[in-house]
Amino acid sequence: MRNKEELKAAVCAAIERQSERIIGLGEAIMDQPELGFKEDQTAHRVCESFANLGLQYERELALTGVKARLKGRPAGPTVALMGELDALVVPDHPRADPATGAAHACGHNAQIAGLVEAGASEELAGEIAFFAVPAEEYVEIDYRLGLVEEGKVAFLGGKPELVELGHFDDVDMAVMIHTSSSAQSEGAVGIARSSNGFLAKNVRFIGRAAHAGGAPEKGVNALSAATLALSAIDAQRATFRDQDCVRVHPIITKGGDLVNIIPAEVRLETYVRARTSEAMLDASHKVDRALRGAAVALGCAVEIETVPGYLPLCNDPDLGQLFRDNAARIFGADQYRDYPHGGGSTDAGDLSQLMPVLHPAMTGASGAVHGPDWRIADPAAGYLAPAKVLAMMAIDLLYGDAAAAKRILQNHVPNLSKGEYLQQQKALFHREHFAGDQTGRNAT
Repeated sequence: MRNKEELKAAVCAAIERQSERIIGLGEAIMDQPELGFKEDQTAHRVCESFANLGLQYERELALTGVKARLKGRPAGPTVALMGELDALVVPDHPRADPATGAAHACGHNAQIAGLVEAGASEELAGEIAFFAVPAEEYVEIDYRLGLVEEGKVAFLGGKPELVELGHFDDVDMAVMIHTSSSAQSEGAVGIARSSNGFLAKNVRFIGRAAHAGGAPEKGVNALSAATLALSAIDAQRATFRDQDCVRVHPIITKGGDLVNIIPAEVRLETYVRARTSEAMLDASHKVDRALRGAAVALGCAVEIETVPGYLPLCNDPDLGQLFRDNAARIFGADQYRDYPHGGGSTDAGDLSQLMPVLHPAMTGASGAVHGPDWRIADPAAGYLAPAKVLAMMAIDLLYGDAAAAKRILQNHVPNLSKGEYLQQQKALFHREHFAGDQTGRNAT
């Protein structure tokens, strides 16, 4: 049996030998971006890659997810190495899908390319689960709510849905690597101890149409109500505590129908993000109050649909140390950074409430994340290095009798049980109709 260092060297050498294929897979995914719960072609590529590696896999998990396993010789913990299938909407990206506006401007294509080559060896105690998960980017809320109403999913994000379906029941801990760029952060690699959670809102102001020039007094302007609501939300910002890292960023998705008609229907979407669930719920209450107040002021109705997003991310410090040690072998110890709390969100946060999870950042891209200039600029760092680090971490965790993984599990106290998590998140689904002209409301 090879020692741990020999095994790491062998796996990294194998990844180098397959470098052309790994980079080609990542670039092919980049050229065929797909939005969440629709990643059929990307999932097909993952299945082909798993089959070529001789791995048995399950597919169509939470509609498009794919899961394969590498079993060690003795029994032991299961470590999930994760990548994300979906793109996001950046229609002006040069490699965006012209029909959907989907583009890989966040690095998921690099995650998947590295994932399918991160298999270490059967000389381990336990199992590695290679998990290509759908729908991390929280977009197309109306479409996903339609999936919920049709009973096709219970949640709007991939990892929460996979938890609901039991596909993480046999996983003890999970690791993934997010690609970053020089425009995004200093150093080549780093870890933020935590990041924000969020919930999402679909808002519809309902006024009354009238001729905007001939009889404006007969109308009720839903756009004016929405504009007032945005101002009222802005006025709440001074009430958010700095340490709670609250972020509320609404957009108007429909502003009216015709310029000479008083807008009778206006739609907004927003996230309400915060460092803790308590701060998120407090901010959500204030946003709802602003929306209702605007409806009262203009004498219109407002419908507020609140849905669960993702929980705050809590990176496991013991997994973080393993990542730091292995990333140093590639980039050098001086390239590591401890990043501050992040204002963004990820559904890896949901898993981190249930088990040890690590979601670090690694360089390799250029441009602004979620921007039209984002791309993998350094293929060795963006595609090959994540595969190597994931593989070396799996070896550290499961080598011998899997002592490292067992120690992490022993030290970890989950914040929620699966049952508590599902109950808490499902309770966030809420729909309210507030009649501002009658100061009354109905909630479901």
